[in-house]
Amino acid sequence: MTRFADPLLELDHISLSLKGVKAITDISFAVARGEICALIGPNGAGKSSLLNVINGVYRAQEGRIRYDGEARRHMRPHHAAERGIARTFQNIALFKGMTVLDNVLTGRNLKRRSSWVEQALGIGRAGREDDEQRRRAEEVIAFLQLQPWRQSIVGKLPYGLQKRVELARALAAEPRLLLLDEPMAGMNAAEKKAMSQYIVDINREFGTTVVLIEHDIGVVMGISDHVVVLDYGRKIGDGPPDEVRASPEVIAAYLGTRH
Repeated sequence: MTRFADPLLELDHISLSLKGVKAITDISFAVARGEICALIGPNGAGKSSLLNVINGVYRAQEGRIRYDGEARRHMRPHHAAERGIARTFQNIALFKGMTVLDNVLTGRNLKRRSSWVEQALGIGRAGREDDEQRRRAEEVIAFLQLQPWRQSIVGKLPYGLQKRVELARALAAEPRLLLLDEPMAGMNAAEKKAMSQYIVDINREFGTTVVLIEHDIGVVMGISDHVVVLDYGRKIGDGPPDEVRASPEVIAAYLGTRH
């Protein structure tokens, strides 16, 4: 048995239309447990829409999703989060007026078991939970080397650090499947190198399965075990990085000769 023989996520003939326009057409592929899978393709290929289907932001009109052995026509965002799916977004979605620590703590919300009354009054299980959630958040901050900024207001941090805080918040939820929408967009070469290493470290240290969207082909080929290529909402490539890179159809799509 190979390292990646066991699928955690399977998409079966997924199709999605948005306001009457086909965004995704008949997409099928599997993501093995423990792998890093990259979704690549030109702008407008349907990559972000596909992530939105996986974590329930969009509801596909056709097809089925199987996650950790459970098949569903539609995934709901809250159910996806409860089942261990965490997400970052192309445009940073943080609480800009809060500290790094407080933002990371929001990723622990589903790990709480105390009632809202206990939390509001600071009684019962709330006190013990606060200590545990803070401890786990601090561990994530340390893992991603954010300690110097733990009490800094997020909105005042450089863009690259904000992207790392968003990754920390997602990691704080202890996901089994981590969906990353362009985690290195807008970064310089040094920041991309650091973020790439953090993603690899998360995968190796925690066994977290990762699906990421990234436009930098050098990054994709360097960290991915599996690459899926989309073009105009259709899948045109699916396999190991070297195999996908050599595909004439993929080359044509990227060089603009396909159409």
